[in-house]
Amino acid sequence: MSDAELVLLERDGDIATLTFHDPERHNAMSRAMGEALQARIEALREEPGLRAVLLTGAGRAFSAGGDLGMLEDLAREASAGRPLQQTRDEMRQFYGLFLSVRELPCPLIAAINGHAIGAGLCVALACDLRIASSRARLALNFTRLGLHPGMAATWTLPRLVGPARAAELLFTGRVVSAEEAERMGLLNRAVAPEEVMPAARELARQVAASGPQAVRGVKRSLAGSAHAGLDAQLQMEATLQAACFESWDVTEGLAALREGREPLFEDR
Repeated sequence: MSDAELVLLERDGDIATLTFHDPERHNAMSRAMGEALQARIEALREEPGLRAVLLTGAGRAFSAGGDLGMLEDLAREASAGRPLQQTRDEMRQFYGLFLSVRELPCPLIAAINGHAIGAGLCVALACDLRIASSRARLALNFTRLGLHPGMAATWTLPRLVGPARAAELLFTGRVVSAEEAERMGLLNRAVAPEEVMPAARELARQVAASGPQAVRGVKRSLAGSAHAGLDAQLQMEATLQAACFESWDVTEGLAALREGREPLFEDR
């Protein structure tokens, strides 16, 4: 299998699907897979007319987490005296490969078809929305391996489930069911296994049916709200809303509302 085949890309009109494709190893996250994902993301950023992206896994798992052999090599080399800074920089670069998913201007939906463990769950947390199989098991099991969490786990998780629940999950590394994950806000929905991709595609279609410029702006606003005060956030909202008023799409949206029909946005 070539490195490019580790992440498959399908395009269906204004929706694209990315698939981790190493099912025999439960889509373990290697550097090669990360580089393939980053290349796919960079290509999609330049794709005209793209309104939503799905991310899923081939086979029975979304991703079982970091490649075990890679982790063992890092531990062996560190124990043999490798400088801490070298390992730190290598891990920071590795995170960046997979967290490149955050660079998409349009919404990204994780279709969690099976277990999402460790760094595999971290990538799902970096997506904008998450739909999972009711049979999926989810865990940030870093501490169960003697590792501090990585891949932005300590940043994304508290923002989704709150600091107390995040602390519990990260301290214990315990496995949670999809149903529990939905209740705590980690997932948007848990659905029957056969409904994961249909439900994710339907959600993507709903996103794609909204004004593309407005949706891209919402994604920017939500990302910025993590660090912005109220006044700064209001300024961003006013700026992005003003830009939308200059677009053809807002004229179409208002006309559709007045006429009692669905709008047909053209991203202009």
